[in-house]
Amino acid sequence: MNRRHDIDALRVLAFALLIFYHLGMLYVAPLSDWRGMPLHSAHMAQWLQYPMLFVNRWRMELLFLISGLAVHFLRGRLSLSRLAWKRTVRLLLPLVFGMLVVMPIQPYVQAVTEGTAVDGFGPFLLHYWTGGRAAGLTWAHLWYLPYVWLYTMLLLILLPALESRLGRRLHASCLRLRGASLLVHPVLPLFAYGVLLSWRYPETHALVGDWYAMALYATMFFYGYLLGTDTALWTELARLRRYSSTLALGCFALYLFLDKLAGQYIDQNIHNYAVLILLKLLHVWLRYSYTWIAIAAVLGWGHTLLNRPFRWLPYAREAVYPWYILHQSLLLFFAWQVMPLHLGPLAEPLLILLGTVAGCALLHECLIRRTRWLRPLFGLNPLPARERPAVSTVLTAGVK
Repeated sequence: MNRRHDIDALRVLAFALLIFYHLGMLYVAPLSDWRGMPLHSAHMAQWLQYPMLFVNRWRMELLFLISGLAVHFLRGRLSLSRLAWKRTVRLLLPLVFGMLVVMPIQPYVQAVTEGTAVDGFGPFLLHYWTGGRAAGLTWAHLWYLPYVWLYTMLLLILLPALESRLGRRLHASCLRLRGASLLVHPVLPLFAYGVLLSWRYPETHALVGDWYAMALYATMFFYGYLLGTDTALWTELARLRRYSSTLALGCFALYLFLDKLAGQYIDQNIHNYAVLILLKLLHVWLRYSYTWIAIAAVLGWGHTLLNRPFRWLPYAREAVYPWYILHQSLLLFFAWQVMPLHLGPLAEPLLILLGTVAGCALLHECLIRRTRWLRPLFGLNPLPARERPAVSTVLTAGVK
């Protein structure tokens, strides 16, 4: 199977977007709508909510879809048992290591900000390790890893049925979607979750009881697996890219109008219950239509522009996992150090961003990728044989 450079590039770019998104979380207002970071700058900006919302509605869905694609690629090379073991080691080992070693700085910064960490980082760390989740143990932004692992295991359980004669026929019918059907039909399950689950089970990233998020992201993961490498469907996504981009922008504009500009007016001035319900359903439909159509546009443009062996891609493909694990802890550490300096609304975020990027780059290049025992803890494969000194060479050098 030829390597799909566009999927690799989209994965790198999607995770890189997380750094800018999480940086924006320090500055976006109002706080009532954007809770998720323990620190917030004095330079809050209302206008940031619009680009943040523009990205928020599809960024994680795209990542889960790409994760489903990754399982599809691995399925072509590995047995079910080997695939399950490989994904377990690659996802859960970095999760445990990250929770114990990389994440503690985040609740510590929060505790310092709230004035509850008075004894220093050492005592706090001991309490973090021994007190359990209720006392602060957290996976923070690494919540993505247990969700992907769970979806992978569920998919592997279902694979015998999916690969049966009936399953292959259903899969083939999905791959035959074209034109408007490709942009409308995948929205239907997402719309159902928005109507039936989102209001009752708000997204928590706690895994247990997070039914809306579980259903939404599991569906996107499953879409990625179904999409796979079907040439005709990818060609159709590329053909539709301009149309889907325009349609996605239109959906977002109407969604934003109903969500931000007309919401209060509608609630206060429309007393016809049927009309109100219809408008609410339209609002939900626009939200999930934008999610899927924007992703379809990203996939179409990516397949057209990025499916080539860029020289930077192999290095970036390896670096993306360690950067993902490190970035939010470094971001909050530098924000904690820089914000009290009151450098202004331009210098402050720029310095935090540069510190985060430099920290990720240095730790990955100088430590993680060069240390054999650290590599699997950050989701990397073992060092290739050509990069490890041969035993015979070492022994010969010792004799000489």
